[in-house]
Amino acid sequence: MCLNWIIWWLKTFISDSVSPSPSPFKKSLVGHPSLSDFIPTIRSGAWADIGFRSRMEDAYVCVDNFAQDFGLENTSGGPNAFYGVFDGHGGKHAADFAGCHLLRFILEDEEFPQEIERVISSAYLRTDAAFAKACSLDADLASGTTALTVIIMGRLLVVANTGDCRAVLCRQGKAIEMSTDHKPMHARERRRIEASGGCISSDGYLNGELNVARALGDWHLEGLKIMCENIELGPLIAEPELVSANLTEDDEFLIIGCDGIWEVFLSQNAVDFARRRLQEHNDPSLCSKELVDEALKRKSSDNLSAVIICFQQHRPQNLISPPSRARRRFSAQGLMDLQSLLDSSGGEQ
Repeated sequence: MCLNWIIWWLKTFISDSVSPSPSPFKKSLVGHPSLSDFIPTIRSGAWADIGFRSRMEDAYVCVDNFAQDFGLENTSGGPNAFYGVFDGHGGKHAADFAGCHLLRFILEDEEFPQEIERVISSAYLRTDAAFAKACSLDADLASGTTALTVIIMGRLLVVANTGDCRAVLCRQGKAIEMSTDHKPMHARERRRIEASGGCISSDGYLNGELNVARALGDWHLEGLKIMCENIELGPLIAEPELVSANLTEDDEFLIIGCDGIWEVFLSQNAVDFARRRLQEHNDPSLCSKELVDEALKRKSSDNLSAVIICFQQHRPQNLISPPSRARRRFSAQGLMDLQSLLDSSGGEQ
C-alpha cells in the first residue's frame, strides 16, 4: 500500500470535511455594469381593506405611466411610474390630499427629473404647506397622514418615506428594506425629537399624541409643528427619507404597504408569501389582495393597504441553490483502524 497516497487522501478528506460552506453572495443596490441595458417592464396591483377599524383612513395611488397620463415626453428610455400609500390618522382628509397632490408637485417642478431627489423632498414639504393652508380655510379637514411614494424612471427606483409605511424590494427572493419606520422610539428620531423640544411618553407616543415621528398634516395638534418663514420646525416633520437604487435583472418586485401589513408580517415573510403567490398566478393585483387577506387572518388591528409592483413580465423563477459538497466523517473506530493499518505497513512504499 502506498503510504504517500494515503496521506494525500487523508489531507484532502480532512480539508473537505472541515472547510466552511461558502457564504451567500451579497450585492449592493447599485446595478452591475453588465446589466446596464436592463429595462424593467412594469406591472402593478393594489388592494385595501378597512380591517377591524370602524372607518377607512388609508389611501393609495397607482400610476403606471405618468408621462402618458400627464402628457409629458418620455425621455428616460423606459417606464415612468409613480406609486404611493398613505396611512391617515384623525381622519382621511390628509391621506386623500397627499395622494392627489404629491405627484403634481413633483412633475411641475422645473428641476424634475434632473434633480429628482431634491424635487421629491420639496414636493413633500409643499404638499404639507398646502394642506396647512387648506386646513386654515376649513377646520373640518384637520388630520394627518404618513406617506410613502415610489418613482420609477427607466432603471432608477426612488423611494421616499415619511412615517411608518414600508417598502420592501425582492431581489432573487431576498427582502431588501427600502425605507425606515419612523417611530418615535427609533434612536435617530428620538434624538431629533428631543433636540427640537418634543418628548416621548412611556408608551412610545410623540408628545403623548402620535405613534409616528414624521407625518404630513397634524397642524391642529399643538406643539408638534411650527411654520417659521416657510421652514417647518417642531418635533413632528414632513421631510422624507429617500433611498435610490438602479434596478437589475435580479430585482423581481416591490411591496409597499401601510403599517397594518407590517404589524403582522416581517419583511422577508411578506416577500416569501408574495413570491409564492406570483409563482402560482403571476398577477400583482390578486397577489396584493392575498397579502391583505392574509394580514386579516393574522389579526392585524389596523386598516390594510398594499401595492405590489413587478419589474418583469415572467413569474419569479425557482431559486436554485448550488449543491452542497457532501461532508464525510471518520468514526473514532475507523480512525483507529486506519492508524493500525499505517503502523503495520512499517512505512513501506
